[in-house]
Amino acid sequence: MKRIHLISGPRNLSTALMYSFAHRSDTQVVDEPLYAHYLRLTDKDHPGKEEVLQSMDSDWNRVVEQVILGDYEKSILFIKGMAHHLQGGDLTFLTMLDNLFLIRNPKQLICSFAQVIPYPDMTDIGLERQVAILHFLQKEHKNAVVLDSGELLKDPPQVMRRLCEALQIPFEEGMLQWAPGPIPQDGVWAKYWYENVHRSSGFQKQQEKERKLPEHLIPLYEEAMPYYQELFALSIKA
Repeated sequence: MKRIHLISGPRNLSTALMYSFAHRSDTQVVDEPLYAHYLRLTDKDHPGKEEVLQSMDSDWNRVVEQVILGDYEKSILFIKGMAHHLQGGDLTFLTMLDNLFLIRNPKQLICSFAQVIPYPDMTDIGLERQVAILHFLQKEHKNAVVLDSGELLKDPPQVMRRLCEALQIPFEEGMLQWAPGPIPQDGVWAKYWYENVHRSSGFQKQQEKERKLPEHLIPLYEEAMPYYQELFALSIKA
């Protein structure tokens, strides 16, 4: 069985990508299986926190063994995960997966994130953690695929074909569009986070507003850029 593991930062296209894979004929998707572990570990105050903790297992080892490495009927498993969730446990299981990093230009990422959390730090935006995980995989001689959301939105059909080729799976046209609304695999947190995706029917380029980076976040942007550039150099291009 092929297990594709998404390692995303926030404010990317991670949910849209999960929807894309959910509409393949041969793929089962799982939504952020380590979210409850992350909330228990960090005690972060997220919307619907108690619902999340009650709806899913928060034990790292059980989630890895039973969910990420568990048995499924379909031949491909797509696991939507976040880079910041991957802490507080042994990362060796990543060597058994096909890992896919999803990134976004840090200026857009930080400007978007700051609309909700005015003073984000590097742990919030995930780029440093993504690079650390990439280096771990490289040390283990395990290849990974990198996808940039900006490149994907330039030409979704072409980039999705290239992504499938990199993952060594056949491309399916159904990956490019879906009916608006939720899917059964959504986590219980969907009502707080997935409104835009529920209104979408595919990879739709959003109207980019030229937001000015707040002055207090310029140091974070400057810190983030080298991590982004390292990952972007490895990414699939439109």
